[in-house]
Amino acid sequence: MTQTTNPIHESVREHYADYARSGSSCCGGSNLLYPDELLTNLPGDVANFSLGCGDPITVAALQPGETVLDLGSGGGLDCFLAAKRVGESGHVIGVDMTPEMLERARTAAVRMGITNVEFREGYLEKLPVKDASVDAVISNCVINLSPDKPQVFREVFRVLRSPDPASGRPGGRVAVSDIVTDGPLPEELQKNMEAWGACVAGALDVKEYTTGLADAGFTDVKVQPKGDASELIEAAGLKGKIFSATITARKPA
Repeated sequence: MTQTTNPIHESVREHYADYARSGSSCCGGSNLLYPDELLTNLPGDVANFSLGCGDPITVAALQPGETVLDLGSGGGLDCFLAAKRVGESGHVIGVDMTPEMLERARTAAVRMGITNVEFREGYLEKLPVKDASVDAVISNCVINLSPDKPQVFREVFRVLRSPDPASGRPGGRVAVSDIVTDGPLPEELQKNMEAWGACVAGALDVKEYTTGLADAGFTDVKVQPKGDASELIEAAGLKGKIFSATITARKPA
């Protein structure tokens, strides 16, 4: 990777490298984020290694033959679930900046014999993906970890396909789960490196998230609350509200 090192990137990378080395989920226990049928036939150490806050797979409504990009692919769970949906004629790309996570994901893919998935090392702010080559971008509680979210939104817009009127193909789409806020967070919390890794300090206000995607060029932007995530900020003593949400958008002509 050639991007200039950022202290937030370094802190977050080490935080998640620890998870990759230990094999523990941030929420512990069984994976309750997805319907049981999605996790069928996956090994327990893959199905239950979840660091997300939602189910972007169901929301994305992936179709056979599509190309899917997972931002912050971690141990690869969402990529493996997407691979089932797009089938052998489809392709899934996972991008992550943590070598330990990439190793874990690649090892799991080989062990399960999944061949329509690849994992690339890179930053969300400079995706190692060609222009207009992706049908759907998914992500699970990762965009909040970026120190430059407007640049992430621009990169997502760049890699998604434009509508093709001749074939009737709609524009590429976004379907992500993320942590958002209702109002700004205290400045001291935003500077707390541990809180960045815990998906708290970098969370955007709902209005900022919506405006950021619109400014990048997206239409049909929707941010829908999924559920309260107060357990993530209990130790921080915040009085505002932080919650997980489902974010969708589409690339127009």
